[in-house]
Amino acid sequence: MAPANPLNAQHRDSTTGLRTGSARRGRGEAREHAISHSHTTMEQALDKGLKAALAKATAGLSPIALTAAYADWALHLASAPGKQLQLMEKAAKKAARFGNYAALCASNPKTTETCIDPLPQDKRFRSENWQKWPYNLMYQAFLLNQQWWYNATTDVEGVTAQHEDVMTFAARQVLDVFSPSNYPLTNPDILEQTLHQGGMNLLRGWQNFIEDVSRAKAKQKPVGAEEFEVGRNVATSAGKVVFRNRLIELIQYAPTTDKVRPEPILIVPAWIMKYYILDLSEENSLVRFLTGQGFTVFMISWKNPDADDRDLGMDDYLSLGVMDALDAIEGITGEPDVHALGYCLGGTLLSIAAAAMARDGDARLKTLTLLAAQTDFTEAGELQLFINESQLTFLEDMMWDQGYLDTTQMAGAFQLLRSNDLIWSRIVHDYLMGKRTPMIDLMAWNADATRMPYRMHSEYLRRLFLNNDLAEGRYHVGDRPVTISDIRAPVFMVGTERDHVAPWHSVYKFNLLSDGDVTFVLASGGHNAGIVSEPGHPHRHYRIAEKDKDAPYQDPDRWVEGTEPVPGSWWPALAEWLAIRSGEPAAPPSLGSSEYPALCDAPGTYVYRE
Repeated sequence: MAPANPLNAQHRDSTTGLRTGSARRGRGEAREHAISHSHTTMEQALDKGLKAALAKATAGLSPIALTAAYADWALHLASAPGKQLQLMEKAAKKAARFGNYAALCASNPKTTETCIDPLPQDKRFRSENWQKWPYNLMYQAFLLNQQWWYNATTDVEGVTAQHEDVMTFAARQVLDVFSPSNYPLTNPDILEQTLHQGGMNLLRGWQNFIEDVSRAKAKQKPVGAEEFEVGRNVATSAGKVVFRNRLIELIQYAPTTDKVRPEPILIVPAWIMKYYILDLSEENSLVRFLTGQGFTVFMISWKNPDADDRDLGMDDYLSLGVMDALDAIEGITGEPDVHALGYCLGGTLLSIAAAAMARDGDARLKTLTLLAAQTDFTEAGELQLFINESQLTFLEDMMWDQGYLDTTQMAGAFQLLRSNDLIWSRIVHDYLMGKRTPMIDLMAWNADATRMPYRMHSEYLRRLFLNNDLAEGRYHVGDRPVTISDIRAPVFMVGTERDHVAPWHSVYKFNLLSDGDVTFVLASGGHNAGIVSEPGHPHRHYRIAEKDKDAPYQDPDRWVEGTEPVPGSWWPALAEWLAIRSGEPAAPPSLGSSEYPALCDAPGTYVYRE
């Protein structure tokens, strides 16, 4: 049997309001103690209540944090005459270039070379209609202006890197509002459709807008999401819920082969969304794929927390989630070795669990698979824009008032990061062109969001994003810190090329922390679509290379240059990697056991909680 689990002992103490371990030190420790709702003084409640009310009007963005970033940039720019001169020179050159372009277009518009090309990811001006006068002048002027503001908000000496990123981001958001692609009279594609359809596109767009607003107010899912019903055509893999506590249901899936590998797979999904992204439709379910490859698969289904769960913390997610699931799996299968797989937040939590287990001599994890999961947060992408002391305090006070971070508040932050794709392009497509993008299973899942408990989300953002405690050896589980370098199980890591949540360069940093064997995969696609990449999916590719524990470190860009892309899905590569590290197939275990009887059919009950 595995050694006694100190994580569960810590959880038992935490139910009385005590903690056996110190998760933070110094000023951060005092802040973490202030998280508890029940220990807030009247004075603190006054401050928190005021900021919580303000947060509702600012969509959770701290005006103080934004003002500090602006003041840092503006004051340093005001005291930099050389930078000001450089910006004036750039403005004059851009004006001259634009004037020359406009003159040449007047005489020979078809062969005139543009002043500036959109960035590769900018799809707004790809239509041929944008090369016609006067629309070519409009979008060229906009792009030149956008480029100038990028020059103005970057490379100002003395401005902190975080404030520079905030200013660049804010300038881009403001400019995007005035993009000529967003308005009917300045977008030639909208004008063409309006003339062709006699304005019916605008009428349909208005109907779409009214329908979306009505659904949002009624807290209904987007149009078409009702076609994907959990348990009917998504999350349909057969299985049983074999364990339940206040935070998770553990699903054991039925075998689909006569014999299975002796080592079961535990999947730890992110709790920011429902678990079934890894069990979507029949043709793109990772669960079905793995069971079809002869593995016994268990999946954690997280409860959607409410205000009563406000004081659930990272320690609770560790003990009630990963550790309780491992105990149940061992009790059901009798197998001490487990292949553990974690996705996104679930992968980060699994990394913490693996490090703590390695520290304490618990050797149940035979392998570790991490999908789009970060352990070092120094390059965590544009989400870092929202992570500083001022912004986190503001966010914590908003969560303190309601006990959780609401689904709409999380969605708003992610939409801002990709406003062109998720906000403005939708306005143009749905409301001005009068079209609807057909709903697919992945989009329907994305609309099935969950809340985040107050304590857990605060601890997660502070200890990992803000302070990077896990990567720097300060993250405590129990009364001692844990470190990734203690993990000796072989690791299979997947990053995705266009991930805006967990950028692959950040995921790759696991190689800097690990002293074990790491097989790294860089898959095409984004944070979700790059993971849900089933065999047969068109236009997919991946890169894969294994690094021995004694091999020298290779930086990510050099790794890409030296690793050839492989066409197709990376799922078979994972199955092969797991099979090599598994025992010979044998008869499958029963669904549940006398100690862990089956409670209900998959997908369980927690997945239905709104």
